[in-house]
Amino acid sequence: MSAGVLVSDHVVRAVGPALRRVAAPLRLVVLREGSIDGDVTAVEIAYFSGDLFPARAREFVLALTKADRLRWLHVFSAGVDHPWFQQLLERGIRITTSSGASAVPIAQTVALYLLALSRDLRRWTDAQSRCAWEPHDVTDLQGQTLGVLGMGSIGREVARLGAALRMHVVGMTRSPKGDEPCETWPLTRISDLLPLADWLVLALPLTGETRGILSADAIARMKPGARLINVGRGDLVDEAALVKALASGALGGAGLDVFAVEPLPPTSPLWTMPNVLVTPHSSGTTPANHPRATAMFLDNLRRWRSDEPLLNEVARG
Repeated sequence: MSAGVLVSDHVVRAVGPALRRVAAPLRLVVLREGSIDGDVTAVEIAYFSGDLFPARAREFVLALTKADRLRWLHVFSAGVDHPWFQQLLERGIRITTSSGASAVPIAQTVALYLLALSRDLRRWTDAQSRCAWEPHDVTDLQGQTLGVLGMGSIGREVARLGAALRMHVVGMTRSPKGDEPCETWPLTRISDLLPLADWLVLALPLTGETRGILSADAIARMKPGARLINVGRGDLVDEAALVKALASGALGGAGLDVFAVEPLPPTSPLWTMPNVLVTPHSSGTTPANHPRATAMFLDNLRRWRSDEPLLNEVARG
């Protein structure tokens, strides 16, 4: 029985000829809404593409329960902290991601938070809704310190945009490589950065090491009036402590795209805080992400067929 590659019908419509060229002689097994074309038990490679999330994710996962020969899964997103992915890794299945596909739009949303919070955009839009001419002073980003936790593709792009806004950028990563686009410290120095940063951007993956990295104690050590931006994962932050700091004025504001519970419950005070911007985990959602992620899958599929190292492979454990 020849091996199969599980992909969605959307992917076949978008890049069918190129996919068949790269995959040959592997057979395509196509997940259609409510049905599967091909033998899913022959699947050794699967692509969890963005068009399947979230509405058809369950359908995809159920299909893979029959794929006992699965050896490699490519994921459209960068985050693979869900327990399901960990279970696959524990079974010895290789996982790669499309990390970087949405880095530019996410970083541009971070720039939106920076500009909107520093200008108190909500005051202007409120005044506009009332046809009221109410000028107010704004915060000058130039010369302010921007701390960026996480120097992956998103963090690096955030650092570049911060520099373009003439901010002093300090990046943080577990092990600086020396090729980062800004001054970069190891994460072990987070206590040194917290009192210095006027703005703190979280662009870290969620791991055992990073979960709760912005604890209540860490929030208390942040510079008075600092603003927090989180485009990583909600569980990086002690959300209750964050709410308290925002309400008291210890922190000046926040731009939040991710939360401990999603969707954010209607009862959360974050919804109505005047110094908070809430977006629904969509900071990098653009139609162009799907083609970029699929191009990364095709590149990795070519590498797989040529027995070359795969890009963006997730380490087990």
